[in-house]
Parts: sequence; structure tokens; C-alpha cells
Amino acid sequence: MTNQPPDHALHWPMLRSLQGWRVSALPADLAAGLTLAAIAIPEQMATAKLGGFTPEIGFLAFVAGSLAFAVFGANRFLSCGADSTITPIFAGGLALLAATGSPEYGSQAAALALLVGILLVLAGGFRLGGIANLLSVPVTVGFLAGIAVHIIVSQLPGVLGLPQPSGPTLARIATIVGELGKTNGYTLVIGFGVLATVTLCERISARIPGALIALVAATLFVIGAGLEGRGVPVIGTLSGAVPMPSVPLIGPEQWVKLVPLAFLIAVVVMMQTAATTRSFPTEPDRPADVDRDFLGAGAGSVLAGLFGAFPVNASPPRTGIVVETGGRSQVAGLLAAAVVLLLVLFGARLLSHVPEAALGGVLLFVALRIIRMAQIVTVYRQSKGEFLLILATAAAIVVLPIEQGVALGISLSLLHGIWSTTRAHLITFERVPDTTIWWPAHPHIRGEELSDIAVVGFQAPLSFLNAATFRADLQHMLRRRRPQLLVLEASAMVEIDFTAAQALRDVIALCNGEGIVFAVARLESLRAQAAFDRFGLYDVLPRDRVFRSVDLALQKLRPA
Repeated sequence: MTNQPPDHALHWPMLRSLQGWRVSALPADLAAGLTLAAIAIPEQMATAKLGGFTPEIGFLAFVAGSLAFAVFGANRFLSCGADSTITPIFAGGLALLAATGSPEYGSQAAALALLVGILLVLAGGFRLGGIANLLSVPVTVGFLAGIAVHIIVSQLPGVLGLPQPSGPTLARIATIVGELGKTNGYTLVIGFGVLATVTLCERISARIPGALIALVAATLFVIGAGLEGRGVPVIGTLSGAVPMPSVPLIGPEQWVKLVPLAFLIAVVVMMQTAATTRSFPTEPDRPADVDRDFLGAGAGSVLAGLFGAFPVNASPPRTGIVVETGGRSQVAGLLAAAVVLLLVLFGARLLSHVPEAALGGVLLFVALRIIRMAQIVTVYRQSKGEFLLILATAAAIVVLPIEQGVALGISLSLLHGIWSTTRAHLITFERVPDTTIWWPAHPHIRGEELSDIAVVGFQAPLSFLNAATFRADLQHMLRRRRPQLLVLEASAMVEIDFTAAQALRDVIALCNGEGIVFAVARLESLRAQAAFDRFGLYDVLPRDRVFRSVDLALQKLRPA
């Protein structure tokens, strides 16, 4: 079930994130915007490198994401742009269709951005926010751990000054280990120096632009020591131009090939956007308008694709920076985007001597940050079965081609949900002594059973996944004992589908045939009540045998 939009949603079809903004908030937004820009500049450069793009493409993705979300999104703080969570996924998928860095690769990435954006806009328009819940927490944690491994493996060669190996992830790891003796000491110092600097700044305060400080220091070190001639690669000359918007020119069959990858990316973006907007709500006393934020993120990807960039995503760390530095609205994001755009237009030469190893160090920090060790330990302690889900998801993303691993992770999450539903069984209720309350039987809680009455319940939605179990459990109970009155306590049955309705009809007919009075108590769910009407269950169960409590059913129907 998706969150309902605030009452004022219809009055602000656009620029919802700026509603109520006052000039008095400008100083706070200016401070937050400048801090955000300082954080975003090195991050967007590094993320672009991760995907096989030039830094200015990352900058354009940030500008497009920030501008479009400010216009179409709802959250006042959310920062949208290039993101290291989705970049390895689409980079791995695109590499199967075109050579990384080639014009075809760029066109495919822009087309993918358009498709992802369209899917997100449709999801927001049709209020499909529930899709964001496709990934359970253990699967999400495993997914992020697997993505982190991909980032580390892709960046270690640059940090070590080694050639980039090819092939599957495990083969690349073996190649890197075998080449460790050829490590370039300068790139090693730069990469891990940047990693240490960013980590230290982060621990002191998230407001400190550690990545920017580290990149500036690394660049000055390269220039001062003349390291470009000693095997230290640098970014090189940037174009310093913004392309005109256009639709990518690729063939129809290529658009079709991109659709499955676009769907996977869209699901991940929805998951992260929902998590971000719920973690940093515009108004804590109102539910987050997740669907509207899907629209904003989708518009960001569409705009990014039109300018030749790649899909964008919500960023929890950058959004947190806006909140922590006192940002009041999307004006902070727009100011940051303006700073980045000015850098693209007039500051390209400033970036030409940035060492690639420094960007690798930034990405190593990002990879280590997204591994949620605390959650992994908690899941291990509290649920060994779900800990295996973490391991399986991470292993799938590392061992398989990354887009297949993500698809398998989503499948594992859905299968886990299905498995949890199928585990439901019929339970027996007992009366709490000296009360009219009926409660599930428990070995450590004393309860009363009545010889001629059976009160049972099924604590899950009744559906095709568990209908056979429900019917079998009830038939087994009736073989063990023959009550004169059977009451189904239905408070947990929030849904009944067609298959389950037929099973319930069979059970009621069985009781009627054997002279057992069948009744239902606490059918509280409106959907379940509608199902009783829709599937004709009242044809076999008179309406006066549906009660608001078990006690009322006993008062009316218990044999004298």
C-alpha cells in the first residue's frame, strides 16, 4: 500500500519541494548548497569514472538530477545525481552491448537513462510505491555488500597502478593478486592517502568535504612532484562544453535489449529513493510522498539521458549533508548544481591534473561505507536463515554477471516473502481464564479449552500460497476431535483470494455436512469482507454466523 499524498499535492503540481520557501531561508540554503557542491564534485567525478565516463558526464548527471527533482519531486532535501550503487550495475550491463568508453557505449547509457526515467515516471504516476519493498533488508544488505566488492575490484588496479584486468570478478581478483609485485608506489600512496583522508574527515564531521580536500592535495602533489611522467595517470583535458539535448540514436533492437536492465535499475532506484525520502522526511508528522519522489527521480534520469548522461539516483549521504548543514529546501540542491555547472563551463582545466588513483581512493571509501557490517552482525545473531540470504545475494552479485546477480537478489527477496507466507499453519485458540478473551494457545500460558467448541485461527493472508495447508490443517484437526461448534478467528486474515475462497468454501461445506456449526469471528479486514461477498461465501455461510468477537459467537451459537 503506497503513502497518500499530502492534501496540498493537487495545488502544487510542480515545484512542490519549494512550497513555502522564503528569502529568509536563503543563507541557510546557500551554506548547505556550497557544502553539497564540495561533497558532490569529487563524488560525481569518481562515480563517472566507475561507469567508464568522463568527469563532465558525471557533473551533467548531477545537474540534471538536481534540477529535475527540484521541479517534479516532493522532498525538500533529497539530492539526486550520479550514484555508486547503480553505476556498477548498468556499467556491467552496457559493457555486454558496447565497448566501455566508446560513442556507442555513451549512446546506450543515455538511452538507458531515458528508459529508467520513463519507468520511474510511470511508477510515480500509477502510485506503485510498493515496488520499493521488493527487496527485504537482508537481501538489500547482501546486495550492497556485493556492489561494494565490484567497486573495490574495479578500483584497486588504478590505485595500485596496475592494468585493468578483464573477465569475471573472481578471475579479476586472482589477476590483481598475481600482479601485486608490480604496484606503483606513487599511485598506492595517492589512492590510500585519499582513502585515509576522507575516512578521517568523515569521522570528525560529515560536513567536512574530505574528498575535495584529498583531491586538491593529491593534485598538487602530482603537479609539484612531476608524477605524470612517473606512471601516475591523470584525468586529462576535459571538453568544458555542455551538449545540446537530443534523443540517443540507437536502433530499435538496441532499445529492446536495454529494457530488462532498465527495469532492474528502476527497481533499485525506487528502493533507494523510498529509503532516502523516508529517512529524511520534509515534514516528520506527514507520510513521505514516495510516489511523487519517484516522479522527480524519473524526470532526473530523463533529463540526464537527453544530455547524454546516465541514470541518476537518490543519494542518502548527500541528502544527509543537506539536512545536517541546515538546508531548508531544494534551493540548496539547485545552488550546488549551479556551482557544478560553472565548473564544467569554466573550470575544466582545473581538473586535468587530478590523478585517477585519487578518484579510486574516493570510490574505495564509498565501497567500504556501503557495507553495513552492523546490520550483518545483527541479522547473524537474530536470524541465521536470513543471514544466509545476505551471503547468497552477495555471492550472486559477485560471481554472476552483475545484472544477473541483481535479478537473482530480487528473486531471492520475493521467494523469501513467499516462503514466509507458505509457513503459516492453523493455530488453536484458548480462553484466558475468568475473561471473555480468546488467545493463541501457548505452552507457557495457561488457557481453557471447551470440549464441544474449537476456536482456530490462521495468522496470514489466505491465498493460493497457503490455501491447501489451511484446508489440510483443518481437516486434520476435525479427524482428531469433533466439536459441535467451530469458530474461525479471522483477525489476521487480511486478504482472501479466489483459490483460498474455494478452500474456505470446501471447509465450510465439510462442517455443514458433518453437523458442525461453523462461524467466523473478527473478520476485520475490509478486503477480506469484500472477498466474502465477491466469492459467494455467504452462499454456504449465513451472514448471521459472522461475529465481531469469539465470545459473541459462543453466546449465540454454543449448544445449550
